[in-house]
Amino acid sequence: MDFSGQIKKLFKPLKRPHSPSAELSVKTGKGSAAKDFKWLETSVPCQKACPAGTDVPAYLTAIAEERFDDAYRINLIDNVFPATLGRVCSRPCEAACRHGYDGLGESVAICFSKRSAADFAEQAPVLLEPWFPDSGKKVAVIGAGVAGLTAARQLRLLGHAVTVYEKHATPGGMLNQGIPEFRLPREIIDRELAQITGLGVEIRCGVSIGTDCSLVQLLADHDAVIAAAGTLKPNLLNLPGHSLAGIRHGLDFLLEVNETGAAAIGENVIVIGGGFTAMDCARAAQRLGAKTAQWDLKVLYRRSKDVMRVTPGELEELDAEGVPLECHATPVSYLQRDGKLIGMRFHRTGTHERFDVRADTVLLATGQFPDHAWEGETTEFASFEQYQKVFAAGDHAVGASSLIDAIAHAKDVAEKVDAFLMGEKRTGKSVLVENAATTGRTFEMDVIPRQPMPTRPVAGRDLPSEVETGYDQTAAVEEAKRCYRCHLKFEIDQDKCIKCDWCLKAKPRPECILMLKSIEHDEEGRAVSWEATDRVSDMNLIWINQDECVRCGACLKACPVDAITFQKVSLVTETNSENSHE
Repeated sequence: MDFSGQIKKLFKPLKRPHSPSAELSVKTGKGSAAKDFKWLETSVPCQKACPAGTDVPAYLTAIAEERFDDAYRINLIDNVFPATLGRVCSRPCEAACRHGYDGLGESVAICFSKRSAADFAEQAPVLLEPWFPDSGKKVAVIGAGVAGLTAARQLRLLGHAVTVYEKHATPGGMLNQGIPEFRLPREIIDRELAQITGLGVEIRCGVSIGTDCSLVQLLADHDAVIAAAGTLKPNLLNLPGHSLAGIRHGLDFLLEVNETGAAAIGENVIVIGGGFTAMDCARAAQRLGAKTAQWDLKVLYRRSKDVMRVTPGELEELDAEGVPLECHATPVSYLQRDGKLIGMRFHRTGTHERFDVRADTVLLATGQFPDHAWEGETTEFASFEQYQKVFAAGDHAVGASSLIDAIAHAKDVAEKVDAFLMGEKRTGKSVLVENAATTGRTFEMDVIPRQPMPTRPVAGRDLPSEVETGYDQTAAVEEAKRCYRCHLKFEIDQDKCIKCDWCLKAKPRPECILMLKSIEHDEEGRAVSWEATDRVSDMNLIWINQDECVRCGACLKACPVDAITFQKVSLVTETNSENSHE
């Protein structure tokens, strides 16, 4: 018997003059009210946490539906290097993932899924469509690292001619020079570089600004210049004995290893630091010295493990490869005998203890700074309009950061350069609201465990062989199914709701649908507080708590009067010029 049909006939929707504001400013279409952006920020925390604003739920949905080409393109739009970041991203999105909240299990493997999108998509270069026709403007970018290449791609999509100047023999910056091949295969970098040069971006390698070409000449030949030269000035520990042979900065060591496949190290190697560079130095050194008799290697860090800036699983792999880590060890001085390095002295953080560690090679993974020496001649333009043509992007502007942070900053700088060149801001963000058909989820998907990343056996690990071997298609799809699809919005139309409580009986989680006495909104219509109740007699409305909703759709199926709307909400980039290609 169709009970829902009978209920629809018996009850008419109640008009409530004090019903709460809708979650968004528009029913469908594009909105730009503060509440629209706030809904996305709070309801889709992974996208908010991603500095580049990657549409995580959209690409995970595409993977779950085995649409790998679509998933890769969704990533490409926002983070520029999907296959690369799928291997070496710092993963701020995973720390924010709602699936990792208390009682909900582990966060979705967003980074590994990004890699899956690249692994199983069509391998030919993907070239995005330009947003605007050619502008006639020319931009020079100094540095072919992640920030410089990101700025170059964005500016090319905006219609400008871009030339990138790189002092090294190959483009890629830290991707080639700082990250070992066992973490990032070079063919991955080459493919994603081709997606930038394929748009018409020119990269000139072996050109050092200030030596081979002056900044003055760049300013004369271009309408704008972006300095994206990274942070190549090493932070060397100014300790007694710092000039001894055998002491070198970690990035210098990694550059040699990555370019030549070798580097001279002694039999007792210590790495100082607790970040990405320290891990890469230690694991690269392990591969170089593993066959040396009486060889020893150790990482020492002045703080505790829980504040180390490394990707999840990195310390486990370090341990699996047999490299010990000692924390709370602050360097005090280098030790020498007859003018030769024999070790380092450390202070045990928080104690009076001092101890010595034997070493004939010390790799300093202690950070680095931007090198501004080549910018000296820009002081000539301090009082001229021409000096305003220089912009800084990525680590060169803000100091050493993560790859995804560099991408985000470079995207922002590209927008500023475009506005400078064209005299107007030509792009902006809005919130797109579309009616949805299906969630693609069931509550049972909550119990799917996080898929482990397969790795190469320790005995078979060398410098060129990638350690993480990637999901197969089955695991990739299974992992993507775990995503809550937080960009889907379930909302109760308070004018249609008859307070029958069927949705309350169908809800899978205690707090996902609430009976409320009241709900408070700010002046822009955003829900800021509410008072829940367990008593039907005190209830004034039934409300879906987006932060607890797992997008299973049970409430939608249970509602007998179709009072629950179901929509997809997305953050989109718009062009606001008549000359755009939209």
